Amino acid sequence: MVSENPKVMVVYGTRPEAIKLAPVIRRLKSYEDLDVVVVSTAQHQQLLESIVERFGIQADYQLPAMPVGRALNELLASTISGLDSILEEVAPQLALVQGDTTTAFASALAAFNRGVKVAHLEAGLRTGDIRAPFPEEANRRLISQIAELHCAPSGDASQNLLAEGIPKEKVVITGNTVIDALYEVSGWDVDFSDDRVKDLVNRKARFVLVTAHRRENLGKLGGIASAIDQLANAFSDVSFVVPLHANPLVKDAFQQKLAGKQNVLLTDALPYPEFTALLRRSWMVITDSGGVQEEAPALGVPVLLMRDKTERHEVLQSGSVRLVGTDSTRIVEAATRLLDDEEELAAMSVVSSPYGEGRASYRVADALHNLLITNG
Repeated sequence: MVSENPKVMVVYGTRPEAIKLAPVIRRLKSYEDLDVVVVSTAQHQQLLESIVERFGIQADYQLPAMPVGRALNELLASTISGLDSILEEVAPQLALVQGDTTTAFASALAAFNRGVKVAHLEAGLRTGDIRAPFPEEANRRLISQIAELHCAPSGDASQNLLAEGIPKEKVVITGNTVIDALYEVSGWDVDFSDDRVKDLVNRKARFVLVTAHRRENLGKLGGIASAIDQLANAFSDVSFVVPLHANPLVKDAFQQKLAGKQNVLLTDALPYPEFTALLRRSWMVITDSGGVQEEAPALGVPVLLMRDKTERHEVLQSGSVRLVGTDSTRIVEAATRLLDDEEELAAMSVVSSPYGEGRASYRVADALHNLLITNG
């Protein structure tokens, strides 16, 4: 028997999207009067596999895996083309996209062109600079122009949307679903796959976690690696753990500068449960990541953010995150202050969660249900 329920098509392609959408997908599937179709664009296929399996959000449709480092226009065009045939077959009433990736923008545009309503999770984040971060700031602004429902993670994000002329009735403040996922994963048993990481954790060693992968920082990785090299020389009793992104440019930059260094541990990208367990135990994190800005404060871990601007202004206000840019001198000076001054480190180590208490997925799913069922 063919279901007459409205269909929600949920699209992810990167690890952060899958993590943040997993709680929503499960919540949506609890509604008997909705049908949920999950689609993966496989933008980051290698990093997706463990997440999809562990969270139980296997895709009903999957596009062919994409080569790492593909040009943006090629990525955008192939994603729209691949999704178009799925949209035609599934004929959903609503497409849910998350964040500001190329997958999110391509999915929103493909759905819009098919006359399908678009809901945007994590809507309203803004730096005010169309090229920072690139292309994410442009992606999310463009999605906002075609979305029917905007799920904002905070009051500030909501105000950004209202200031751009988005009708108030189309904006819902939900919190951020990454907190839902983080709290869930925190209850899982974790066995570190890298014995060196396992030894570090078992010894309760003092260590700093480092991540870098932003497209706009690819030309600055040599300076970032140099900063970590200087810090490792200055603090021989501190370890620096650097999970490497799959992008060869990232791997090469860090391996050339840091491979073989005694207190620097270069690893492959870690599965999300391992990463969060490591993050929880770290003294601080030096990163250019968007998601880590949300996760680390919720765990009470100080963040030195290798950007000049952030779209997550709430974390700056909380005192958990400091902007240090990508200049090696600034990075070294900021990290040195925290490693030398226990009081200053402690002041930044207070748990802060401006993105909710871990129930955002319920608010998101209820808003989608209301859009399709209650309000039709």
